[in-house]
Amino acid sequence: MTVRIVLADDQPLVRAGLRMVIADAPDLEIVGEAGTGTEAVRVVRELRPDVVVMDIQMPGMDGIEATRMITTDTPAPRVLMLTTFDDDNNVYSALRAGASGFLVKDMALDDILAATRVVAAGDALIAPSVTRRLIEEFANRPAAVAPPRRLEGITEREREVLTLVGRGLSNSEIAAELFIGHATAKTHVARLLTKLDARDRVQLVIIAYGAGLVSSSP
Repeated sequence: MTVRIVLADDQPLVRAGLRMVIADAPDLEIVGEAGTGTEAVRVVRELRPDVVVMDIQMPGMDGIEATRMITTDTPAPRVLMLTTFDDDNNVYSALRAGASGFLVKDMALDDILAATRVVAAGDALIAPSVTRRLIEEFANRPAAVAPPRRLEGITEREREVLTLVGRGLSNSEIAAELFIGHATAKTHVARLLTKLDARDRVQLVIIAYGAGLVSSSP
């Protein structure tokens, strides 16, 4: 299955670099490009890609607002935000807008390709260098999450799984922690996504923090 991608970045050199490396990946295909947020929304709605690689800083409508508009569509593509992490506030806003992943522009191109595949498969990804700090700071900001709510409709086992997702564990790590099969762990995560109306794993992490299942304390 080929992952269809739209590149949205106001720097032609960045798009050209990504285009060159993606051209060598048989399972990835660039179907469109955009240089502004407004253009990105139009191109995405026309072409319906699987993944949008979106720069945060663009003239006019920025990548955050474009992401907010794109992720309200049904079906909505996954959005990978490209950032330098100069301003964490932008990253928090992108999370709230529905981004499924964050990449820094100086990451190796092969890592960006791998991240695209991860997000296309329905998972969520944040650059490892900022994962824990980003999630903890985001989750503990008053404006970052909804007021604490009771997690109704989930089983005790699903609550345990949600807690481990909130701690940043992968499905394999969750399976080992709870002495269950990898497929069972994956099924629990899928059910949590449905029951909690979460778009992806990033949102599950935020929900776990917001419900008090995970603490940011060392």
